[in-house]
Amino acid sequence: MIRAAVIGALACLVATAPAAAQDCRLALLLALDVSSSVDAAEHRLQREGLAAALLAPQVQDPLLNGPGPVALAIYEWSGRFQQDVLTDWQLVTTETQLFEIAETLRSAPRSTGEFPTALGYAIGFAADMFAAAPPCLFQTLDIAGDGENNDGFPPALAFEHFALSGITVNGLAIGGAGAAIGAYYEAEVIRGPGAFVEYATSHDDFATAIRRKLERELRVMTLTLDTP
Repeated sequence: MIRAAVIGALACLVATAPAAAQDCRLALLLALDVSSSVDAAEHRLQREGLAAALLAPQVQDPLLNGPGPVALAIYEWSGRFQQDVLTDWQLVTTETQLFEIAETLRSAPRSTGEFPTALGYAIGFAADMFAAAPPCLFQTLDIAGDGENNDGFPPALAFEHFALSGITVNGLAIGGAGAAIGAYYEAEVIRGPGAFVEYATSHDDFATAIRRKLERELRVMTLTLDTP
């Protein structure tokens, strides 16, 4: 029932989308938490986990073989003014591109690690990123974090004041002592048709969680666009 409802909502958007956007089915923006609560080992687990997920067959297949390419970009975020792009927008059409993105994730130095968790600013930054993205049928922000907003304006104000209308925001909540962060992401972070939260019990579970999340986002989109 849930999948049917999501497909129905997305199908309506497909029917009304501008014809010029048909070449790219999805602009997917991935955001990684590098606030001070994420230590060096946890940061490495995030980077390695995302790299492994992008190369996993369960992700590669729907990403490369769907109805039209996917545009992909990745940034790290922490404090109010600490948002750093790791890989800028590119239409991903080959396995070679995914290997190059994975290598960047593994080799690029950590952008920062000394600032608090400014989720509102991280979401607001995504609006500027999407403004520079290739024209695509859909736009999805995939934001991961292990804590609630504790610096600057909250996510609600980002949604109110930034150009985020029509953008789906999904969350990957990284827990520890419990699932409270998942509930926070459910209530404060996710937005848009079919938005959902994937939960990782710890950074050790990040690789599995991000793979599940990407697979779900890409396969639902592929199924929707393939449905007559």
